Amino acid sequence: MQAMVLNDIAGIDSSPLQLQELPDPQPGPGQVRLNIRCCAICRTDLHVIEGDLPRYTLPIIPGHQIIGIVDKLGSGCRKLKLGQRVGVAWLRHTCGTCGFCAAGHENLCESSRFTGYHEHGGYAEYAVVPEDFAYEVPEVFDDTDAAPLFCAGIIGYRALKRCNLPPGGKLALYGFGSSAHVVLQIALHRGSEVYVVSRGAEHRRLADDMGAAWVGSDATQMPTKADSAIIFAPAGGLVPVALGALKKGGTCALAGIYMSQIPPLDYEQSLFYERDLHSVTANTREDGRNLLAEAAQIPIRPHTTTYPLCQANHALQDLKADRINGTGILVMST
Repeated sequence: MQAMVLNDIAGIDSSPLQLQELPDPQPGPGQVRLNIRCCAICRTDLHVIEGDLPRYTLPIIPGHQIIGIVDKLGSGCRKLKLGQRVGVAWLRHTCGTCGFCAAGHENLCESSRFTGYHEHGGYAEYAVVPEDFAYEVPEVFDDTDAAPLFCAGIIGYRALKRCNLPPGGKLALYGFGSSAHVVLQIALHRGSEVYVVSRGAEHRRLADDMGAAWVGSDATQMPTKADSAIIFAPAGGLVPVALGALKKGGTCALAGIYMSQIPPLDYEQSLFYERDLHSVTANTREDGRNLLAEAAQIPIRPHTTTYPLCQANHALQDLKADRINGTGILVMST
């Protein structure tokens, strides 16, 4: 198979991913193999490639928003069938027995393993995944509509849950990339007003076109305080800004896996009056299933830009430079 492989940590501007020909992977017990149709790109991929996250498996095939067709079953597989279309997300293994798993918080499992980080991911023509961590893709979505839901969508969905947005409440989004433009569609469908803060002019235009109540580059110009906020941009300096723009009792969720240093918080201005600050860690499979069901009802229509697999470095460079509106997607040749 053809795959884009990271052999060593490096800045994405140096085009560190190399197109290589590798043996087709074979599924082990309880695993299925996918003939990959497409894989969405993500800022987490950048954090893996550029070393912002602790180093794990190298060489590694990145990518964790995978859509593919089951073409081979490992021993013991009972749920999925050959020819079935499924998606793969960041979370790919938990122990299933620890206190976190037993309490429904498998995203906090100490034995968690992640796609495109611990194990090879979707920047390739084939991938294997544990059957229990593959998701059936609703028929309402084509491949490129579905791919962004498997990280941008799932993480945005969990962030929306963690920010405690009341019914019909006002939601502030900081940064308007792949996750935020999925969350905006869900929040609007639920009857909320959405206020978007973004430094990118193209991103602001997209948010306005999609129905945001207010769009701007400066949070201090927001015309009203929000009930809830989600910070998608990996900028710690936004935390006191977002907290200060919340109503009393409001909640701010931090959606990123990585964030720059958060400056010291003034207790009275940022946290007093029972304002809450919640981080978001990965997802549970229940998050994924619930997101797919709600997204199919709306239905969510992500904004996407496609690239051939061999242009993965270029796609990630565009992502880092904020040149992509919505989600970039690597499409495999057929």
